[in-house]
Amino acid sequence: MDSINKQQQEKNRENLNREAAIEKLRELVDSTKTCFFDTGHPVADSNGVRPMSVQQIDDDGTLWFLSANDSHKNQEIAMDHSVKLFFQGSAHSDFMYLTGKAEILQDRHKIDELWEPIMKTWFTEGKDDPRISVIKFVPEEGYYWDTKHGKAIAFLKMTVGAVTGKTMDDSIEGKLSM
Repeated sequence: MDSINKQQQEKNRENLNREAAIEKLRELVDSTKTCFFDTGHPVADSNGVRPMSVQQIDDDGTLWFLSANDSHKNQEIAMDHSVKLFFQGSAHSDFMYLTGKAEILQDRHKIDELWEPIMKTWFTEGKDDPRISVIKFVPEEGYYWDTKHGKAIAFLKMTVGAVTGKTMDDSIEGKLSM
């Protein structure tokens, strides 16, 4: 472990498996619907990374997105289904990355289920726009960094630590295994 972790008096590592991992995933995704979606296979200037909004998370941890079927991201997923997602919920907590497999679907029922009126910004013909596709992301593993007792306690501990010169970090981190 690194030096900051050696200074901790409290337990600050917890690996999560299956249901606990999915619960943490849901908690962090609910705090911020937006992530960086990284295909790792650039075909354009974004180097394969772009912001995306999670439309839904299933009980099994599957994440759902809507995407244009003519987008670079869809091209990149067609080349390789391996994808990484990066989340940041706030300036000091709620961080997570996930690795998994993405699949592009043309599922009208799922599009209807995921549709929100704001999406007409990208799909000008509405939910019947022929360019809409669904991306299904199934996470395999990941890593998270969070607070144990909420943001207010974490801030208080950071403040006391800064005043006293003692490490009083309220963070927790660990592997996520789906």
